[in-house]
Amino acid sequence: MEYKHITHESIPPFIDEESRVLILGSLPSIVSREKGFFYMHPTNRFYKLLAAVYTEEPPITLEERKSFLKRHKIALYDVIYECDIVSSQDSSIKNAVPIDIESILKQYPNIKKIFTTGNKAKELFDKYLLDKVNIPVINLPSSSAANASMKEKELIEKAIDDIRNGKV
Repeated sequence: MEYKHITHESIPPFIDEESRVLILGSLPSIVSREKGFFYMHPTNRFYKLLAAVYTEEPPITLEERKSFLKRHKIALYDVIYECDIVSSQDSSIKNAVPIDIESILKQYPNIKKIFTTGNKAKELFDKYLLDKVNIPVINLPSSSAANASMKEKELIEKAIDDIRNGKV
């Protein structure tokens, strides 16, 4: 088990003035860091999940993904700005430094709802950021293939319920 110190500098937040929803993961995977964007591991079901919510075909290319997110006013970032981690194992995160959520929400006041993706993102959000926000926060199931306890159909149905009940 070899820890590596990483920062979020390789992937800036995907956000603009039109963003209405902020989806926060825990931290980008190695593949996402290498590709320079969120949820880029080929087995991650994140874009399939969002596409199902909006009854669209899943975006495949990076440009399609960015266009999809912009069209639906979705911003992406992560709870953790820097930490020590083994590979892409969320369970190994230590020495975590969270993002500056107050500055983000001040700079982008149209964000009206935050979603976290997975239990680790929720745990980290609750620990570091919850007391700094005054907007609704909803936890979605993890879209990672490591979340083998949820089959894709079940994951999508749960996420659709969570998102639609959150009125996104």
